[in-house]
Amino acid sequence: MTDTAGTLRDEVSPKTAAALRAAMTRLFEGRPQRTDGRLTKENLYKEAQVSRATMNRAHAVLAEWDAYVATHGKKTAGEAQRDAAITELKRRLTKKTQECTLLENKLKAAATAIAALYHDNEALRQQLNRDVSASVTPIRPRGPRQRR
Repeated sequence: MTDTAGTLRDEVSPKTAAALRAAMTRLFEGRPQRTDGRLTKENLYKEAQVSRATMNRAHAVLAEWDAYVATHGKKTAGEAQRDAAITELKRRLTKKTQECTLLENKLKAAATAIAALYHDNEALRQQLNRDVSASVTPIRPRGPRQRR
């Protein structure tokens, strides 16, 4: 596991360590060949086409894996892009929802004003009809005045 200098050493063949490192590189770069690309140790050993037990004996490779994941997180480049797109879409949705709410409130206010104007207009029409139906005194035609 560790040598006399205290560094981790792999208990696997150089070919296996190379396969694990190649798989690790493919996963980190977002171009997996045999898995869904998530940054998990399960995907690492499947991508390298080795058993889990074999991967677990590659201590130096696993230390590199753990260091990368601790620094960069478990998100692949594609997942980070997807999450950024989702965040942007949520922001835009929130903005559009606020705009719709504002427009809906303006529409309700306009409908209320129109209804009030309609009722005022109806009241004025009824009043006009009542006033017209009252007795009207005809105006005498004006002609030349007669002197008496």
